[in-house]
Amino acid sequence: MSADLWAAWLSPPVLGLFGLCIGSFLNVVVHRLPRMMERDWWADITHQLADGESYQRSFGKPAPKGLLAAASDLDRSLEGLAPYGLAKPRSACPSCGHRITWYENVPVLSWLWLRGRCSACKTPISARYPVVELLTGILFAAAAWRFGAQPVTLLWCAVLATLVALAAIDWDTTLLPDSLTLPLLWAGLASATLGWTVPLPQALWGAVAGYLSLWSIYWLFKKATGKEGMGFGDFKLLAALGAWLGWQAILPIVLMASVIGAVVGITMKLTRGLREGGYVPFGPFLAGGGVVVVLAGTERVLGWIGQ
Repeated sequence: MSADLWAAWLSPPVLGLFGLCIGSFLNVVVHRLPRMMERDWWADITHQLADGESYQRSFGKPAPKGLLAAASDLDRSLEGLAPYGLAKPRSACPSCGHRITWYENVPVLSWLWLRGRCSACKTPISARYPVVELLTGILFAAAAWRFGAQPVTLLWCAVLATLVALAAIDWDTTLLPDSLTLPLLWAGLASATLGWTVPLPQALWGAVAGYLSLWSIYWLFKKATGKEGMGFGDFKLLAALGAWLGWQAILPIVLMASVIGAVVGITMKLTRGLREGGYVPFGPFLAGGGVVVVLAGTERVLGWIGQ
């Protein structure tokens, strides 16, 4: 492809429009992936309980007959459920089951046209749907501006899209799925190996430093308080960011995540928006810190914090 075509297809306006469409898909991922994981967990649990030998190995005694029968019935029920994934079934209103038509699924515009309500039952549609679409479009356009008209820009767009999905899922469920964090980690190392991002030693040590830094804080906090301050998904997410950005980016990412988290936490406290227990997941702030460093650059962020 010629340089002119690359410049046209990877320009901020075009990638911004592409980002709007990707944002629409991310809404599906954020909604469905946790439910897919939950279905898989229940299937694994019931399958294990229905297996008498597995139960005896785990608990050292025979399984109660009633438990085996109930687990077998539930296992068959789960196997009989309709397929549920990112592609099927078609999107529908959770209140009335109205199937979403293509013209009701145009990023941002459809939500505005429908005035934020289902066309069939008039149930309000969350404003987060167009917000995710707009945010993804803006981030894709910013990536085009930051990295220019080169193929690696698409890689950074994929990284930004994954961070948006992880942030939203963690905010909703306090989960950072391995099905997103681990591919992000390995893709970062592979990209470094191919010479597309940072040098491979920086990527390797970035992954190590990202994981071990939060892992160390986790265990120190747990030893001191007896409580778990964060989940293992946070370690994997920071390791993935280190693989993409190098070990030098770990401190800027964590500092930016702390700043973003402090601002959001104070705002939520003042507006009484904190959930029960007064906690918020750290993953969205790590993702936000990663986005800032991706788009601003490690050196610039270090300059902001006086390093």
